[in-house]
Amino acid sequence: MNLKQSLAAIAGCAVAFQCATAGNITGKVTMSGTAPAEKEITPLIEDAQCGKLLGGTKPMTKFFVVGPNKEFADVVVMLKSDGLKGKSTGAAAAPAKMDQVKCEYVPQILAVQTGQKIMVKNSDPMMHNVHTTPKEPGNKEENKGQAAGAADLVFSIPAPENFLRFKCDVHGWMFAWVTAVDHPYFAVTGADGTFTIKDVPPGKYKIVAMHRKAAPTGVEKDIEVTADGGTTDFTIEVK
Repeated sequence: MNLKQSLAAIAGCAVAFQCATAGNITGKVTMSGTAPAEKEITPLIEDAQCGKLLGGTKPMTKFFVVGPNKEFADVVVMLKSDGLKGKSTGAAAAPAKMDQVKCEYVPQILAVQTGQKIMVKNSDPMMHNVHTTPKEPGNKEENKGQAAGAADLVFSIPAPENFLRFKCDVHGWMFAWVTAVDHPYFAVTGADGTFTIKDVPPGKYKIVAMHRKAAPTGVEKDIEVTADGGTTDFTIEVK
């Protein structure tokens, strides 16, 4: 075995060791209290073009997506640690995807890494525009038009920011919120309230669960991750 082969073998062992010792964090987020009632999106129904796409259904806001047993969806869960800052692999990550369907953003809550591409599709037969309105100084405002059938728009968020707003100026009810994290250790809860954060290096961390309305600054816990991973559940109180 020559030197180049030896170095490659050592690198392969290092990667294998890291994968072997990393663990997954799993958990569930539930809601305590009573969520405010969602509201009918009247302008969408009354819009001459968008209203035709609904087939008689009445769209509602989706600010509190809660299951029958208080399972809390659309909660962003992430690790917080000084040692993770700046560890984003977003430039090499697969693009995240967002669509515009029946004049609403899908999904409305998305989490990505800093530097990761966000591909925004227009599946509607009309013009939209995608207007980002960041609050962090490291992120710039963008506003791009997108005709029906046009190529996907590409966005990227360079600095960490929670719930950066994407909106459509053509249709004033259309919003989505994207959280950009400067490392890969995060997840968004599904309809059953569960989440999985994969391949976390062993160690002690703070883990935070954030909901845009109920807990915008987050609910924090301590967690220790071993080679077997870790488990933690959250309850977010709606007042």
